[in-house]
Amino acid sequence: MNLKVAFQMDHISSLSISGDTTFALCLEAQKREHELFHYIPENLIYDHGVIRADIEPMNVRDEENNHFSLKAPIKSDFSDINVLLMRQEPPFNMNYITYTHLLEHLPKSTKVINNPVSVRNAPEKLLVTFFKDLMPETIITRHKNSILEFYERHRDIVIKPLFGKGGEGIILVREGNDINKILSEFLHVEQEPIMIQPFLPEVKYGDKRIIILNGDPVGCLNRIPAEGEFRSNLGVGGIPELSELSENDKRICSSIKPILLKMDLFFVGIDVIGDYLTEINVTCPTGVRQIKGMGGADIPSLFWDKVEERFLS
Repeated sequence: MNLKVAFQMDHISSLSISGDTTFALCLEAQKREHELFHYIPENLIYDHGVIRADIEPMNVRDEENNHFSLKAPIKSDFSDINVLLMRQEPPFNMNYITYTHLLEHLPKSTKVINNPVSVRNAPEKLLVTFFKDLMPETIITRHKNSILEFYERHRDIVIKPLFGKGGEGIILVREGNDINKILSEFLHVEQEPIMIQPFLPEVKYGDKRIIILNGDPVGCLNRIPAEGEFRSNLGVGGIPELSELSENDKRICSSIKPILLKMDLFFVGIDVIGDYLTEINVTCPTGVRQIKGMGGADIPSLFWDKVEERFLS
């Protein structure tokens, strides 16, 4: 038996395949002779209780500039789709949230990874707040005086938008910087509350991305900030290296496992700096091609092993 798998994703033509996790999942699914279908979120339609989309049969190749073929679209109500992967990139805005609502109307026979209700309820920088014993001291607010008091206590702080991606918009405020000017500009751009944390000097040794499947860690990538940069995201020049899990990393994974299972968050990437959990990524976690390419776990294979256990056993 083969699975029919739909990918709700940014258009495949836009992917940089050498490091793209969605593409790696496509390659492995095709290798196993599952049927692949592609559509962009904008093509999703709610039609009086039925979810429809024009989905395109897809073939993939691990060849730069020649990595996909799409056949003529097929009108689908998803009733014969076994698995739907919600893999469009953030930002996590009302557009993104609306699609999680629409996907709730899919047939019960279609398994959505990750559960759209839980994705909606678990923005990366907010789900982590339920584990305050694992994360650095944190405030989330637009209250300027509270932010200034936090700055007075810690002197070097990091300010983050809640719903960005890839390190975008994150700034480091050092002791002696004009915090009032910086805050005014940041709050003018960001309409939501913002996250403020102490700067963690340990980041110079890396920011670990740990991939979790069905509650269990399966691979770890350490990302070292580039020269002159405090952010370690690969998109801003972070240097990846394969890493093992420390005992503290294992403790963190064990601590969050029950809630991940309860919320049906099957495919997750967490970020750990030093001893601290900083994010729980549930929308579109990345890093699996880098882990495999450096000799680590074949996470796409592990992913489909676990999916097939559910549908094909």
